Amino acid sequence: MHLHLLLIILWFKKILNIEWPDMRSNNYVLLFTSIVTIILGFLLSMAFSKLELITEQNIAVDMKKNILRALDIRENEGEVWTNETVQSLYDNYIRTSILDRQGQEVKGVDLDLINPEIDTTFFPLFTKIIDNKIEGYAIPVIGRGLWSTLYGYLALEPDAITVKGIQFYKHKETPGLGGEVEKDWFTSNFIGKKVVDNNGRLISIQVVKGKVDESSSESYHQVDGISGATMTSKGVNSFLKEDLSKYEPFFNRIRKKEKESVTWQS
Repeated sequence: MHLHLLLIILWFKKILNIEWPDMRSNNYVLLFTSIVTIILGFLLSMAFSKLELITEQNIAVDMKKNILRALDIRENEGEVWTNETVQSLYDNYIRTSILDRQGQEVKGVDLDLINPEIDTTFFPLFTKIIDNKIEGYAIPVIGRGLWSTLYGYLALEPDAITVKGIQFYKHKETPGLGGEVEKDWFTSNFIGKKVVDNNGRLISIQVVKGKVDESSSESYHQVDGISGATMTSKGVNSFLKEDLSKYEPFFNRIRKKEKESVTWQS
């Protein structure tokens, strides 16, 4: 390390044509320290920039992984996805689009510039397409729990009525309580539930306290709650409906087309 620094300093001396002071003088110590500080600062800056880039890439891959899982594209038992695998699956099966407040697709808007947490103008939509056939839609869902903001993706079947899956990938809720939102036992309860009532009105999903009463007329949109996490459950109920309502113009058109198709076929 010392040899490398000495060689770099000698290179600086040659390039800058510095008159090297006596090694026993204060000027030498000052010059040596200044050059070492500049060099180390430059190297640390490069290392930090590289680490920051890797972190951003890992975050982006993790988000894509959760979009895939919400849309029921999952690892096989014992399989571990590499970043390259996630990117390949995403590129092959997911179509990203941007909607406006009327549910119309907008061109020329950069997804990376949209913050779903605060943006009220543009809304990202992730569509699963296999063999040119739509197999589901995923949207970001974000809102407050008890201690933190929860981030996730909710996916609907092509009918825009039935839940295909849900994934929460970031939160700081209490482990064993509100933190259970990310566990499979909780998220699997959402699959097959309906987000609209019999009249086509958005009703969203309701996390109940305790177990769902399957004999209840409301059970079609209810899921089992998390013991000891009432406030987290209330938060999930609130932001799921709020986020679904942003996409209601788009999903409502899908439902109408589905209904017209069924009517025509019958």
